[in-house]
Order: sequence, then structure tokens, then C-alpha cells
Amino acid sequence: MTDASSASIQHPVTPDGRYFVVRGRLWRMSDPNLSEGERARLVGALMNARRAVGAAKMTGDTLAERNARATVDETKRALGERGPVWWEDGAPDYNRQMASSTPYAPWLKGQP
Repeated sequence: MTDASSASIQHPVTPDGRYFVVRGRLWRMSDPNLSEGERARLVGALMNARRAVGAAKMTGDTLAERNARATVDETKRALGERGPVWWEDGAPDYNRQMASSTPYAPWLKGQP
């Protein structure tokens, strides 16, 4: 998931819009300040890179897999899903952490 609308359909999104939750784990949302065009371009690039990872794994090409994984990481950073946070209030990043061990735990308990 890379945008709040699609993430909220399948996964709960934290009230501040910073994370969506999958199996109790927080995953950072993409930067809402990206234009729709830029977001679409980056999501397309991310999907291409993920397909390249799969293709490289199928053929056993470790160099191609390494390069494709680097492209995935670079694109996720450009989307704001990894690397420096996109919010500016100084709040810590809980990306990839279990929500139950973060300040989001009470909110998550109230989710269906």
C-alpha cells in the first residue's frame, strides 16, 4: 500500500495518517505532500522494481536481484516510506515496529 485511500480499505490507518497496520505491525505511509503525478510515477517504478526482484530470483541472477532490491529501497525512500520521516513535528518513527509496543497501542485496541 502506498496511499491512505487504498491502505484504509484493507488495513487500518493510524489517526495521524502516518502508518497503516498489517498483522499488528506499523508500516509507514507514503508522503501525502507528493503530487498525484509524482506518487503515480514512483508507484509504477516500485512495481517494476519488485517485478525485477522476482525475475532475478527466478533466474538466480544475484547481481540483478541486488540491483533491483536497491531500486526498491531507493523508490520507497522517494515515496517517504523509508529513510527520513516526512512529518515535521519531531515525532519518532515507529516504522516496522509492532503497534502494541508504541503509543499507537491504545488506538489499535479500539480497532475492529
